[in-house]
Amino acid sequence: MALRCGLLALREAQTPPRDRNWSTWLLLGGRGSGKTRAGAEWVHGLASAARPFGDGISAPIALIGETIADVRDVMIEGPAGILRSALYNRPVYEATRRRLVWPTGAVAQVFSAHDPGSLRGPQFAAAWCDELVKWPYPGECWDMLQFGLRLGDWPRLAVTTTPRPLKLLARIMDDAATVTVRMRTADNAANLARGFLNTMQARYGGTRLGRQELDAEILGERDGALWTRDLLERSRSAGRDDHRRIVVAVDPPASAKATSDACGIVIAGLTDEGVVDVIADHSIGAATPRQWAGRAVAAYHAAGADIMVAEVNQGGDMVKSVIGMVDPTVNVSPVRATRAKWLRAEPVAALYEQGRVRHVGVLAELEDEMCDFGLDGLSSGRSPDRLDALVWAIGELVSGARGRPRVRAIV
Repeated sequence: MALRCGLLALREAQTPPRDRNWSTWLLLGGRGSGKTRAGAEWVHGLASAARPFGDGISAPIALIGETIADVRDVMIEGPAGILRSALYNRPVYEATRRRLVWPTGAVAQVFSAHDPGSLRGPQFAAAWCDELVKWPYPGECWDMLQFGLRLGDWPRLAVTTTPRPLKLLARIMDDAATVTVRMRTADNAANLARGFLNTMQARYGGTRLGRQELDAEILGERDGALWTRDLLERSRSAGRDDHRRIVVAVDPPASAKATSDACGIVIAGLTDEGVVDVIADHSIGAATPRQWAGRAVAAYHAAGADIMVAEVNQGGDMVKSVIGMVDPTVNVSPVRATRAKWLRAEPVAALYEQGRVRHVGVLAELEDEMCDFGLDGLSSGRSPDRLDALVWAIGELVSGARGRPRVRAIV
């Protein structure tokens, strides 16, 4: 459903929640996703008493960006700014007083995130915060703003930003009074230059930068994690087809409930130079034994693997039996974990540091798990199943263990 407003129709994601059970509307958007336009229309709607933005005039309003120039050039005068959106009840920008004034009498005051103290004293009925992740003093500015949002019967604010791992952003998202909306660049394709999306996808699709800047994903990494995003970006490979050994590693779940852990299934190959290529992640969640075994066997044959390494801590002989029922010809090597996950993962992380492990393309979910794995496991408390399978696969390849010889067709 689209709402006709300003120059173009707003998408549903660009309109605020209809109920009043929120105080912060957080729009996490990729580049060109329309988040600035949504903020501009919302502010103009509040100042003009336009539905669905409000039942009456909500003012004064705070406009906060990284700098005063950013507020003026992007939020007010920019291509998607307030003045461009205001085709009726048009406000006047008083540059010397750093404020917008509407014919209704509503006023929006401009503030810089470089000066948290400027928010000490003024009071507001609403606020629009743009590109929060760029603010030099995010915590201080945010706290001062909260104390000033005390006018009217429903003080509220909108935050429009490209996501980045920021403690304040995580705090806002965890607040029960926050409604979070994600907008991908592709969602706004109708309003972007022809060919832009194809170019961006070709250059950045699937990369860390693309997932953040185009798909509005927050790609965090924990302090003390064994892997970092930068390390994984340096470990990219285009892939090759001359691996002398290929392994499929399986970390089975203990049960098949909807809330069960995933079954980690990772494929890796060893080159003649002794470098490990992590080729694919075929992990599957909430699967029955036959489902995950079928997925693992299919991956084994598709990759031309010489061995399947399967952890048996959870299922013992049952794990090998389930795989055998799907295909008895698969060369299965049971392995049992005798050390803690961190101790098993540390040597593998060291191989990445030495440049001896590469990722073929982007393995997004696996890499998210790797960058969240600390001494106490994952921050969610769940089992790192993809990571476990990765560790088993790499361990098999670098340990010198021998699988069955691989037969290659020569053409």
